[in-house]
Amino acid sequence: MTNTPREITRRQMMHRIGLTALVAGPAAGLLSACATSGGGSSEPTPSAAAGAAKSETNPFGVKADAPLEVVIFKGGYSDEYATQSHEPLYVKEFPKAKITHQGIQTIAQTLTPRFASGDVPDVVNNSGTDNLDTGSLVAAGQLLDLTPLFEAPSIDDPSKKVKDTIVPGTIESGLAGDPAKPYILNYVFTAYGLWYDAKLFEKEGWTPPKTFDEFKTLADQIKAKGMTPYAYAGKNASYYQYWMILITAAKIAGNQVLIDIDNLVDGAWTNDAVKQAAAAWAEIGKYMDKSYEGLIHTQVQTQQNQGKVALYPSGSWLESEQAKDTPATFEYAMAATPSVGASDAMPYGAIRAVASEPFVLAAKGKNVNGGLEYMRVMLSKEAAKSFTEKTKSLTVVVGATEGLTLSPGVESVVAAQNAAGANVVTWSNFEQWYKELETELRKQTNALMFGRITADQFCANMQKAADKTKADSSITKQKRTA
Repeated sequence: MTNTPREITRRQMMHRIGLTALVAGPAAGLLSACATSGGGSSEPTPSAAAGAAKSETNPFGVKADAPLEVVIFKGGYSDEYATQSHEPLYVKEFPKAKITHQGIQTIAQTLTPRFASGDVPDVVNNSGTDNLDTGSLVAAGQLLDLTPLFEAPSIDDPSKKVKDTIVPGTIESGLAGDPAKPYILNYVFTAYGLWYDAKLFEKEGWTPPKTFDEFKTLADQIKAKGMTPYAYAGKNASYYQYWMILITAAKIAGNQVLIDIDNLVDGAWTNDAVKQAAAAWAEIGKYMDKSYEGLIHTQVQTQQNQGKVALYPSGSWLESEQAKDTPATFEYAMAATPSVGASDAMPYGAIRAVASEPFVLAAKGKNVNGGLEYMRVMLSKEAAKSFTEKTKSLTVVVGATEGLTLSPGVESVVAAQNAAGANVVTWSNFEQWYKELETELRKQTNALMFGRITADQFCANMQKAADKTKADSSITKQKRTA
């Protein structure tokens, strides 16, 4: 049976409300943005795990001695924020509760058999390259609708609901299913761009490029110094690079380019803006050694710390992920992606800034209500502040950075977001909706950047893959309107 596209309406928060004060004082004015995820079905209600009377301090009726199992992706943020802050804060509320913690990188490999068997953890940080297929889990009724969480009273101010204490767009970023419901809590407010060593650039008199012409001129100067001007990890992080291509395409012609890609519109991938973006980045790819296709992200990031790579595409988790390998002489900073031409729809300063780092609750977990309470704890200022201290990354909790001294990398993100104003690239959601299409994009991105295909071939190959996805009636289709 052919699936009917589901229309998911999303607010363009940047255009409607402007700035959201995540950071107090001089750094105030972090931007809000939103994205969506895919899937579709219903799930069991939390009442199945109820074991105590509900109250203002225990709105989900969590049984005091019910154990809780938490699985955290041990990647760029590690898992110390969970073991040293979030979990202890939960146990402070329920001293008799035992938390079983697992910090891993192979989320899908480890948890897929457990979801299949019904022996599921309660809380899952579904992140990393090997993540669970959210759309399939929602369709199978395996994930919990988080509406009760967002409607619950805030720990910090019970007169407010949780939904009123987080960045606008956070809830929308976790919508999935048909009808659309919030199945995902995206906890980290993330910006994406080109990362570099500010001290090195100052010493050498280099400036982050604002155009691709400037990029090539700078690349020649950097190459003359014996450094690789630009690199990414082709083995496991080619999606870092396709983010840059799609961000550039949106800056050329506006966010409608990405909306069309999400909606599998005929010719979306062969749009001239996508071709221009692919061609521009293919020129930069010529400065990369072929060996980078065989490296993983941490290897390339460490090379940057060692002064071997000048510019690297990533999100704002980078500074935290590399903390142990970053020398004292290295100072992280982020710049926006370059403009292709003066006629671009968005200015140079436009960046992608979104709620990310997904957390989900298993609908068939042994302590469903405990999972909801764990997320409510996460969204308290104390838990969010601790997360920022440990990871050098911002959360979606408004005002949680009050009194904190921000790291250089986070300060540069704040500056970039303030400079962007309302010029924010919304994000394509096909990554979560259509797993095979995303996998093909990784393959084609490497082929483009390492010189095996042209920009025209890249676009044609991706359009063919998108058409195949669109024609496959076994795949549930989603529709994005904004």
